[in-house]
This record gives sequence, structure tokens and C-alpha cells, in this order.
Amino acid sequence: METTKAPKITVESTIKRNIDVVWNLWTDPKHITQWCNASNEWHTPRAENNVIKGGEFLTRMESKDGKIGFDFKGIYDEVRKNEFLSYTTEDGRKVQITFTSNGSETFVSETFEAESVNSLEMQKGGWQAILDNFKKYAEAN
Repeated sequence: METTKAPKITVESTIKRNIDVVWNLWTDPKHITQWCNASNEWHTPRAENNVIKGGEFLTRMESKDGKIGFDFKGIYDEVRKNEFLSYTTEDGRKVQITFTSNGSETFVSETFEAESVNSLEMQKGGWQAILDNFKKYAEAN
């Protein structure tokens, strides 16, 4: 029996901050709670992040009205500080994130395996919105 591979989606952004700042803001739970949401109707009240190979992360995302929420969890497969993160989500999808330094700017590229519930466009839009929120937060802090 042939299995179908999940489509991969990539979102990207150039952040006007150096790589050390970007890495810290991306990986430190106290910062993750400030930027990890796709819209103003959502927030991230809690984040845990053990950024080592085999380390676990958990990001709690909730609607601000408290009606819905979920835990986004995974385990890191590879960690290269200021360069690369890969992880497997709780539902088995693979995610790879590259951080490329260009002096005072950092290019961030995330590629993830799509899930089968939401449309590819909706998934790309949501992940890009979170990355855009990160850019806004990083450039202001």
C-alpha cells in the first residue's frame, strides 16, 4: 500500500534584528507568549520550551474570549543555535526552521507538513500571520 506524503508549506520573513536577538525572542518562553498568535482575537497564555535535541515544547493558544484553545506540542529532532530547528509535532508532522544571518537582519524560513483538516491556504495564512506577528514583536523589542 502506498502512503501519501503530506504537502509541505513554507512561510518566510526577513526580520530587521540580528540573529542573536531573533533566536532569543523565538525560543524564550517569556517572549513566545508575546508573539505566538495569528490574530488579535487569540493569545498565548503559556509556553514551555526545552531547546535541545529530544527536548519538548508546548505552546498554549487560546481565543481571548476563552471559548476555544489548544496545546501545540512537539519534540525537537535537531537544534543548531542561531541556525536551524527541526521538530516533530504531537500529531507526527515535521517542521523545519532556518535562521539566516545577514548582518543586522535575519531571514526566517519555516517549512511544515500540512495537516488534513484545514485547507492549505488557511494553514499557510495562519502560520504566516504568526511569523508576521513575530516580525512585528522582534522589531519592536
